[in-house]
Parts: sequence; C-alpha cells; structure tokens
Amino acid sequence: MLKMLRNIILFFILFIVAEQAYTQSLYRYRFEEPWSISVSTGPTQYFGELYSLWKYNEGIQPDWNANIALRRTLGTRIRARAEFSYYQISGQDPPSDPRAFRYPRNLHFRARNMEASMIGEFHWKPVKVYNITRSYFNLYAFAGVGVSSNDPKALDPRAALRNEDLWVPLRPLQIENNPYNKYIVVFPTGIGAKYKLSVYADLILELNYRWTLTDYMDDISAFNISEFYQDLLADYGVNGTGPNPDRLLFAIRNPDFYIDDELTIPDVDRIISNRGRIRRGSGLTERFDGYMSLNLGIEIYLSPDIWDNWIFRNRLYEKRFRFW
Repeated sequence: MLKMLRNIILFFILFIVAEQAYTQSLYRYRFEEPWSISVSTGPTQYFGELYSLWKYNEGIQPDWNANIALRRTLGTRIRARAEFSYYQISGQDPPSDPRAFRYPRNLHFRARNMEASMIGEFHWKPVKVYNITRSYFNLYAFAGVGVSSNDPKALDPRAALRNEDLWVPLRPLQIENNPYNKYIVVFPTGIGAKYKLSVYADLILELNYRWTLTDYMDDISAFNISEFYQDLLADYGVNGTGPNPDRLLFAIRNPDFYIDDELTIPDVDRIISNRGRIRRGSGLTERFDGYMSLNLGIEIYLSPDIWDNWIFRNRLYEKRFRFW
C-alpha cells in the first residue's frame, strides 16, 4: 500500500515537472512578431509590342528577377511591405507567332531595370497571431504602387561584324520623336501562397503582374515610321554622315530596306519611295507595356528570440535549454 502511494506521488511529481518543462519550452514561442524580411527569385515575362501572350500563342520567353522585401503586420489579415527588385526583360521578333506578321520588322530589345514599391497584402487567414499558432498554409492577394527604371537597349549590328556584343541605349535616341522618362510608375498586383516551414520561416510562392503607364519599355509604340521618317533620314545624312545616324539604323531593321546583308547600310532611296510605311509597332489594343514574375522565396520573422535560439544559439545555456 505504501509502495503504491509512493508511486502515485512520484507520478504526480514527474507529471508536474514535465508539464512545467513543456510549458516553458512553448512559452519562448508565444510572441507576435510584426516584422519579417523575405528574399525570392524567379522568371519574368515581358508583354508589349514584341510579345503578346493574350492575343497570340507565342510560348514563354522568360528572363529572371531577384527580390528583397520588408513586411509588417498592420491588422488581423493585413500586412504591408516595402520591396526592392532587380529584373531583366527582353523581346524579339524571330519567335513571333506568324499571325502577328512581325517577322519583317526584325526588332529586338533587352532591359536591366530596378524597381522599388510599396504594397498592401490581404490574407485569407489571420496573420496577427502568435508565431507558433500561425497557419501552416495561407493565401493572400496584394496590390501597390512603385517606381521602376526604364532603360531598353538594342544590339549594335556594326559591332556584330567585329564579333562584339555592344548594347546601345535606345531611350536617348528618341527614335519615334517621342521622349519618354527614365523612371516609370508601376502597379504591382497579384496573388501569393505561404507554407509554414518553422516558427521563424515561411516558404513563399507569388505571381505578380506589373501594370505601367508607358508604352516604351521596349522603345516601340508607333505602328510605322511614316510620321517621323523624314527626321530619321535628316539625322542619318548622306551615307551616314549626319548628326545622329543611329536613329535610322535602330528604327528600321527590316532586311528589305538595307543594301547589305549585315544590315548596316540603309537603302535611303527605297525608304523615301515607300514614304516611311515601314512597320514598327504591333497594332495591339493594349497600349501600355508590362511584365509578370513568378517568384519562389523564403520569409524570416524578425523575433528577438531568433537571434539567441536559432541563428547564433546561446551556447552558455545550450544543454539546459535546448528545444530544437
């Protein structure tokens, strides 16, 4: 009887000790950390005069981007973020759908831009919770506004004859007699999903489309050059000795309007006789350019607890308080 009573007392003592230890192990996770930082990367797809997935079946022609963002929880389901991105976009005529009749243009461009934006997120499940009770899976939608650089370039055909890759900035040339800004306004919109990897980290998958207020991310807008071809010819001069011959050289890439196979000597007489009815734009009804990104990344919650117990770990008390 005494032995049984002793065992019962010992059981309750061990139960209380275990419960206290378990409570202490979980108490370190009972925090609401509003701040987090994320990094992500993935493909980008440009949409404009040289590419239109909406109207033609032209496949995917992806470039890439990298992104870093700082987030803060504002409400039960609302978070705000400030983000910075580096992205590459490009387009060219050769893979164009035949229905687009873009082959004769022979145009191309590439751009290496940077973007900064402020974005609001609305989450399906609450986010203003203890990190330990954060949902394992959450969906969200977002929208915002930002600023991006805009620097389209084209490959110089004369450098290609020397086996060199020389990318010439197109914006300073004002090919279509319509100057456009180096910085443009963008409107990020999209959806995302998060999966909880640990108390401190989430895996992020996000689809983001940037709407813009410019038709010159690719340096192309006008359907043809009839309205400004005389200005291009004046800048080209006689045999390319004018004040700015590059304007004509990069405005027209159609092989039918060049004398040489390397496309370095424009056929001025033919351009004049054609009165500039040389196609340049695509004639799409979507007037503004944009680009899409699909990013995969990781989000880290910036808790004071993370520095002592996850990244650096408190070695002095590691054996006594080890809960990982």
